[in-house]
Amino acid sequence: QVQLVESGGGLVQPGGSLRLSCAASGSIFSINDMGWYRQAPGKQRELVASIGRSGWTNYADSVKGRFTTSRENAKNAVYLQMNSLAPEDTAVYYCQARIVRDRSSSESDYWGQGTQVTVSS
Repeated sequence: QVQLVESGGGLVQPGGSLRLSCAASGSIFSINDMGWYRQAPGKQRELVASIGRSGWTNYADSVKGRFTTSRENAKNAVYLQMNSLAPEDTAVYYCQARIVRDRSSSESDYWGQGTQVTVSS
């Protein structure tokens, strides 16, 4: 069993900051790419940021320069620092990880339960 648990969402004023955290636990041999997605009401889920095991990163154009993702491999954790938040950033944010459960398995995608981020005055 593998579980991803997110934390750090909430209500913030425009221009404010939030830091999301996500930790994976359970039967894990290794974690490859990790990422953050978001889904606003009435919209499709979209990639916000991703990070490889070596530390390479990729960002959606809409968040470049405002959001930063990082990870701690020893803790099976990934983070998303969100600065200069705007109302259009309001969404449910999901953590995603490509996990190998044991030496004989291929990688599979796992998702967190989602955390609400609301940007409003």
